[in-house]
Amino acid sequence: MPRQNSTIRQYALVTGNYWAFTLTDGALRMLVVLHFHQLGYSPLQVAMLFLFYEIFGVVTNLFGGYLGARIGLNRTMNIGLFMQVVALLCLAVPTGFLSIPLVMGAQALSGIAKDLNKMSAKSFIKSMVAESQQGQLFKWVALLTGSKNALKGVGFFLGGALLTLFGFKVSMLLMASVLAIFWIASLFLLKQDLGKAKTKPKFSELFSKSRAINILSAARLFLFGARDIWFVVALPVFLSTQLGWSFWSVGGFLAAWVIAYGIVQSFAPSIVRKTKSNRSEVPVSHLVVWWAVLLAVVTGLVAAAVQSNLYTEIFLIVGLIVFGAVFAINSSLHSYLIVRYAKADGASLDVGFYYMANALGRLIGTLLSGWIYQSAGLTSCLWASAFFITLTALISMGLPREQTVII
Repeated sequence: MPRQNSTIRQYALVTGNYWAFTLTDGALRMLVVLHFHQLGYSPLQVAMLFLFYEIFGVVTNLFGGYLGARIGLNRTMNIGLFMQVVALLCLAVPTGFLSIPLVMGAQALSGIAKDLNKMSAKSFIKSMVAESQQGQLFKWVALLTGSKNALKGVGFFLGGALLTLFGFKVSMLLMASVLAIFWIASLFLLKQDLGKAKTKPKFSELFSKSRAINILSAARLFLFGARDIWFVVALPVFLSTQLGWSFWSVGGFLAAWVIAYGIVQSFAPSIVRKTKSNRSEVPVSHLVVWWAVLLAVVTGLVAAAVQSNLYTEIFLIVGLIVFGAVFAINSSLHSYLIVRYAKADGASLDVGFYYMANALGRLIGTLLSGWIYQSAGLTSCLWASAFFITLTALISMGLPREQTVII
């Protein structure tokens, strides 16, 4: 019982760090978007400010897992918190000094910090749950992932409120101060041996040798690329320029969507259970394929509706809501499986490799979102998204077909 209580306290501390970081991450994104939009930057130019954020996320996930296995997840999490504080302070300068290189550099730091934090939090769960308790593992992963995404949406609202009340510079200082408190507490309270591998991993182990993890990572790449192809640049610009929405309406709607998406993720185990008649054992690989096919169909229907120019606004909003719900289930199943497949000793190596693929998918989706929308419009972005999701389903068919108890 004392060991169990200690584990729960550590989980609560890791989750608290993750939540605090996520709030600042969402708020920072909205603050940068709103502030630089006010300075006269176009939507595509604003999106390009986040290019290093995504690029360094790819690199960080690849090397961060290796680092976590060697020095411990407590240190990688604390490094991430510290780097986010530095990134916020870099932006707390007078407007005249906010050059594009400075902002992109700060975003690079923030991207590294975010993925160190996420990799540490996700890897920690592996050590908490016994191999026989897969249902509990699914629930804890879903709760952590869903709450993170919901809080990121709250962070969007927080960013807008801070900018309105305090301005850009003071907002950065406030967030840096609060996050610094969490960082200092984490330095003293987080266990020193958290997640450290018993045997020092070799540099050659950066790339996963597990067929299941390689397949899941490839599926994850196309899944998140599919989301960002139409969500990152194309959708906000379309709502603003084609449908005449105000900037605040666009930001508020997308923030609400992210919150709802996170809530659905948190309840993914219950939703999956209700879709199965057998509530004890579920072939997870079949579930992953089935939900990916459903998502591809939903995306294709939204694309066809937008292409028809019939009640475009209604179909787009309803389609986005349905897409978000189905995408949340897909994402939760993937997040559960990577923790399930990861090695018990040095889990961060496998988790880091997997989230490297996730970050690469976001990067590809972000770039394609701007390029395809500028070249061919929102409908083409949606069809490209449906194609990526179809690839996700086909790749997922190669996952191990063992019966895994997750409910």
